[in-house]
Amino acid sequence: MAFHAAHMLAAVLAILAASPAAAQTSIKFSLDGPVEGPEALFLLPQDKGYFKAEGLDVVIDEAVSPLDPINRLASGAYELGFADLNVLIRYRDQHPAAPVKPIFVVYNKPSYSIVARRSRDIVQPKDLEHKKLGAPTGGSTYAEWPLFAKLNDIDPAKVSIENIAIAVRAPMLAAGQIDGALGASFFLYVDLKERGVPVDDIVLMPMASYGLQLYGNVIVVNAKFAAEKPEAVRSFLNAFTRSLRETIRRPDEAVQSILKRSDATRKEAELERLRMAIRENIVTPEVMADGLGGVDPARLQQSIDQIGLVYSFKSKPNPAAVFDDSFLPPIAERKIN
Repeated sequence: MAFHAAHMLAAVLAILAASPAAAQTSIKFSLDGPVEGPEALFLLPQDKGYFKAEGLDVVIDEAVSPLDPINRLASGAYELGFADLNVLIRYRDQHPAAPVKPIFVVYNKPSYSIVARRSRDIVQPKDLEHKKLGAPTGGSTYAEWPLFAKLNDIDPAKVSIENIAIAVRAPMLAAGQIDGALGASFFLYVDLKERGVPVDDIVLMPMASYGLQLYGNVIVVNAKFAAEKPEAVRSFLNAFTRSLRETIRRPDEAVQSILKRSDATRKEAELERLRMAIRENIVTPEVMADGLGGVDPARLQQSIDQIGLVYSFKSKPNPAAVFDDSFLPPIAERKIN
């Protein structure tokens, strides 16, 4: 009898142990670029098993352009992704039926920046006139250049912008072939330092410090998947938020998720990128007051209005149509202690 009971108990325990794996929901997640410093935000919850503990089997893929995650979700090939909110706003204006919606703000301030050389007599935005800049014209920072120019009284006709690949942007700037470049602050600034350019010769102009009220990158979801499996979406955000708070506290641990995936990366550079993203883009006064992930409707309305200064909307959206906050974890879990 005791033997039979022991076997029954073993069978029950085996079923319980197997049930989480059996119940796992598969999710394909698209980054908006290659795996570098800030992407540790998504790799850490995978490495620590937080996604798995929430019943999720998450596959994370790199991307080439800002439109990749949006197109992947719109096609239904991916369930979730990391995308630029302002690129998405314009995309949805052109494709109103696209089943892609933002559900969690990661970069409360965007990383769009201009990095220039002080030795080229550039200190402030107006100094960019009569200078030569480099940028991948398919990038999200280049997309915001017209707004930055308008808000800072720059005549775009007086600025030469050469279409160059990301890989040659920092080398050309370091070699003096261009006077400045457009890109994400934590990539371009650190890349330039890595090229040996003295810090006191680097001028960093974050567009958010020069008038832009825009939000930055967000987690997006395929609307059909969200409707069919809302709990899986909430579970993903629960795991991500837990990991994000840990990353904010201990970025030196989180960056290991980058280093283990590439022998070509340097810990010092990737850690500086991650720390810059946390300091400048993620943990802002608004986030300290209101918590991670959400939006201030008044600010979002202002950002939509700013986009409208340089972009002609077919149908100008309101904040409620732009952002869905229904999947956010409870505010207590999104507060930064």
